[in-house]
Amino acid sequence: MTHMDKADLLGLYRQMLLIRRFEEKSAEMYALAKIAGFLHLYIGEEAIAVGAIAALRPDDYAISAYRDHGHCLARGSDPNKVMAELFGKATGLCQGKGGSMHLVDLSKRFMGGYAIVGGHIPLATGLAFATKYQKQDLVTVCFFGEGAVPSGQAHEAFNLAALWKLPVIFICENNRYGMGTPVQRAVALYENVAEAARSYGIAAERVDGMDVLAVRSLMHRVVDQVRAGHGPFFIEAMTYRFMGHSMADPSHGHYRSKDEVEEHRKRDPLTLLKETMLSQAHCDEADFKQLDREIGEVVTAAVKFADESPFPDPASLYADVMVED
Repeated sequence: MTHMDKADLLGLYRQMLLIRRFEEKSAEMYALAKIAGFLHLYIGEEAIAVGAIAALRPDDYAISAYRDHGHCLARGSDPNKVMAELFGKATGLCQGKGGSMHLVDLSKRFMGGYAIVGGHIPLATGLAFATKYQKQDLVTVCFFGEGAVPSGQAHEAFNLAALWKLPVIFICENNRYGMGTPVQRAVALYENVAEAARSYGIAAERVDGMDVLAVRSLMHRVVDQVRAGHGPFFIEAMTYRFMGHSMADPSHGHYRSKDEVEEHRKRDPLTLLKETMLSQAHCDEADFKQLDREIGEVVTAAVKFADESPFPDPASLYADVMVED
């Protein structure tokens, strides 16, 4: 609880609650066919995005994979524009051309979600190279799942980042299932994921990804270290998604039991922070009820905005996407 106060904690809780309610509403809208294509939810992993991004400056860069709603919202993007993008509407962050897996918000230095597994890790390394080359005092943070670690481009990126001592922080959101791989391989990966970075001389540390305070505390230390020119860092955040891999996947899938999911729900990041706040931060149930009402109104307004927004003009298919900076 060092250097923490009630307002600070409520701010962290509010961000995680926004992501949780936004994702729950997104699942509902998908079921109503308001959202098309694929939809990968961040439910259960909120503490990583919120804790990590809380340690960044507004001018630092963040980049993510296809489970990107949480990172984008944690970076401060307008929920109305995020929801509109999921709906494929012209008022979305990318004018409806990106959709769920390709959110970009240059105004928040959120450089995108990418659907190719591991394909954005070299882009993060490139961002870090550019900022170092231009002698800018900036850090780049790259979020990805453990399933991206075996990809060749990830290793190339780790190697170059270490070789050039680039200011990049690789955050592996290890939810214990490397999708697209046999379960046996996924389990082995879960046990050894950080070794991929250490093999190139990158410092690595594991953190409880369900504890937003632990994530933020580690990130503050790592960000200072990386910004000071000590080279890249690899964080393995141990987490657990409560939903399926995507909306096409049952909640527990064919690779884990319902009992397993329920066991992990006992360490819900929202519940963990709430318990800390109730016991140590002079918060009471009224504070949480008020936040729940506020966030409910924000998410309801986002759906209304998206639903009432127009679809892109067909002619815009031939025009470049202009994103706000």
